[in-house]
Amino acid sequence: MPRRQQRATQSDDEHSIPPTPRSLNQENHGRIEAWFEDHENNIQVFLIEMNKKQISIPKVLRFLWLRAEGFESLFQQLKHQRLKSFLELSGKIYPDLVKVFFTNLEFKNDILLSNIKGICMEINKKAWKLVVGLKSRGVQVRKGETRVVPEFNNVQYYGQCLRNSVGEIKNFHVGGLKVDQRLLDMIVTRILVPRGRNHSTLNDGYLILMYCIQHNIQVD
Repeated sequence: MPRRQQRATQSDDEHSIPPTPRSLNQENHGRIEAWFEDHENNIQVFLIEMNKKQISIPKVLRFLWLRAEGFESLFQQLKHQRLKSFLELSGKIYPDLVKVFFTNLEFKNDILLSNIKGICMEINKKAWKLVVGLKSRGVQVRKGETRVVPEFNNVQYYGQCLRNSVGEIKNFHVGGLKVDQRLLDMIVTRILVPRGRNHSTLNDGYLILMYCIQHNIQVD
């Protein structure tokens, strides 16, 4: 992969993870009880299940990097979607507290509720979009739903994204994409709608997002 693609999305310099001095075991049980306010059931879920899971460090894209490396079209397309604030979000990450947040997480009436160290947190759609700089406007593209953009044809669009024309298209592999489309694929699958594995192929959900971004179709 070209070097400039490798540097498109960075995480190490943008997100700082403070070190955990000791593993979370019985020696730290007092601290864990403080995190959960003595909710024993949640403590057990945390110790047995959640604490073993890996926290995925968010990726960050710097808009100025796009311009500096000559991706002016992609710069303008992402700007049209008003994604700058979201793509450039960075800050310190506390993996243990992230796990506590998800251990205590509840979903009620379209609101996310959690509690850490006695602090109640409530995240609704309005608050979330305010923090990340997103707006409620445009078409709603859901997983596997392509009818919202009638002119979209997955095979035809994928063929246009390839460096070289091919015969019959059976799979949407990312290896043959043009540089701009490959970078957009990385932005979509690693930042906007991240997935933990199988980054070698695209599905209709990712393709239609890429199509909308490249054709300046506003997506909610």
